[in-house]
Amino acid sequence: MQRKILVTGGAGFVASCLAQRLADNPENYVVIVDNLLTGSKSKLPISIHDNVRFIKADVNSFNDISAIFSSFSFDYVFHYAALVGVKRTLANPVMVLSDLNGIKNILDLCKNTGVKRIYYSSSSEVYGEPVEFPQNEHTTPLNSRLPYAIVKNVGEAYLRAYYQEFGLEYTIFRFFNTYGPKQSNDFVMSKFLEAALINKDITIYGDGSQTRTFCYIDDNVHACLNAFYQDLIVNEVANIGSDYEITILDLATKIIRISGSKSNIVFLPALKEGDMTRRCPDISLMKELLQRKLTPLEEGIQRLISTKKSIIA
Repeated sequence: MQRKILVTGGAGFVASCLAQRLADNPENYVVIVDNLLTGSKSKLPISIHDNVRFIKADVNSFNDISAIFSSFSFDYVFHYAALVGVKRTLANPVMVLSDLNGIKNILDLCKNTGVKRIYYSSSSEVYGEPVEFPQNEHTTPLNSRLPYAIVKNVGEAYLRAYYQEFGLEYTIFRFFNTYGPKQSNDFVMSKFLEAALINKDITIYGDGSQTRTFCYIDDNVHACLNAFYQDLIVNEVANIGSDYEITILDLATKIIRISGSKSNIVFLPALKEGDMTRRCPDISLMKELLQRKLTPLEEGIQRLISTKKSIIA
């Protein structure tokens, strides 16, 4: 008997990579739902097992998503659908808030149709401008102010409440910066690499002293799938990211060096909000999930360069 798994937002970067790995296992039947607002059909998994179904639908519309739940008896749900990207979410705050409808729709349908567990993509943004390093799932206060971060935080609260009241099990993944071949150029790693490969200026907001960590997509998906298959992080939360902290300026310099680019670095005025000064997670739980070493940043960048060069060629 195949497990029936719903992946929302499955035409997006991280969710499509997760869906591909789920589809590689013939014991899974994967239904992907995406409204294609920011996702792309080109990212959908390729299956040799005839076990993937894509349905264009909006999880924020109850009529849209309830009909899909009626057609399939899902065992598990990965709720990854969300409006993403700092600039996009700052420019569309009301659209971001409407994602709360999607969270509630998914939870109501899960609890009413016998879904065993829901896996939720939260974000490092829930920590806001953090007061503790590294940022720990249980000791670091959630200090979020921006609409996107608030929605993720409220989503986490919804999951805990539905477990307490209805017994609907959950796992929360707090994603930190993740990069890989399918990522769109709206995000820092892909944007820098795209510019470097054509010797175009690399633009940085502010002085580039803000820090981030960068997790290669394979590490993200591997950790999350181990949580799924091994029943780990049940009714709990785990940071998913890397603990190698680097300034944005150093990242740009590293990309120029590794790619052999002639790009110049150009500094733009700092963003008024949304560009947190520092990010570095405590990934003790993720390391237990991954059960291997993380992909080093330079190796991940080299893999990404090889992929992008083959596309350009």
